[in-house]
Amino acid sequence: MINTLDITFFVPCFNEEKLIQSTLNHLREAIETTKLTYEIIVVDDCSQDKTSEKVGEWQKAHPGVRLELVNNARNRGLARSYVDTAFRGKGRYYRLLCGDDPEPVPTLVKMFEQIGKADMILPYYDHLPGKGFARSQISSLYTKLVNSISGYKIKYYNGCGIHLRYNVMRWGPYSFGFGFQAELITRLLDEGASYHEIALEAQHHTKPPQQSALNFGNFLSVGHTLLEMIVRRIRRDIFQR
Repeated sequence: MINTLDITFFVPCFNEEKLIQSTLNHLREAIETTKLTYEIIVVDDCSQDKTSEKVGEWQKAHPGVRLELVNNARNRGLARSYVDTAFRGKGRYYRLLCGDDPEPVPTLVKMFEQIGKADMILPYYDHLPGKGFARSQISSLYTKLVNSISGYKIKYYNGCGIHLRYNVMRWGPYSFGFGFQAELITRLLDEGASYHEIALEAQHHTKPPQQSALNFGNFLSVGHTLLEMIVRRIRRDIFQR
C-alpha cells in the first residue's frame, strides 16, 4: 500500500455549525507550520443544523486545502466513522480532530511535532478546563480500571492520539461508543506497538444531553471494551507462560 500523504485528519461533526470553521482554521494554521503533507476528511454524522454548509463555505474559501466532506446517510456514531474514514484516507498517519474546536493552535503544533517518535502518540491532560468534577472523577476511574485490567500504565485513553493509519485499519475497534479508543490502544500494545505520551492543553465543551458521553449506549460500549480486554489479558497471560 502506497501512502501519498503524511497524515489524514478525521474531523467528525454532529451539529457543529458554530465551531467547525474555527476548528478547520486552527488545524490549517497549525499543520502549515510543519512540512507535513495532509488531507482533511470531515464526516457530518447526520447533523440537523448547517454544519455541512459551513464546511462547504470553508472549502470554497480555501481551494488549496485538500478537504473531503462526507455526509453519512444515517448516524454511524464516532467509533464506526473513525474506522471507516481510515479506509478513505491516504496518509501514513491518522488523527481524530473533534469538530467542536477543543484544541488551540499551540497544542496542535506541539502534537504534530511528535509525529514519527512512536507508533502511537498519546496525549494526556493534567487539567481540562470546562470538565466538571464528576466527569473528571469518572474519567480517572475509567483510566485506572483499564490499566488494571490490561496491565498497562497509560495516563489517558480518550485523547485524540496519532496512529499509523494502517494500524487503525488492521486493528480497528469493534465497539460503537466511548470505549473504542481504549480498545484500540490496548490492542496495539498487545501487538507490540510503541507509544509516546505527551502532556497537552485543551478545552472541554459541555454537550447537550443527547450528545453527552454519559448515556446508556456508551456504558454498554465501555462494558464491551472491558470484556474484550479481560479476554485478551487471559489469552496473553496463557501464551506468555
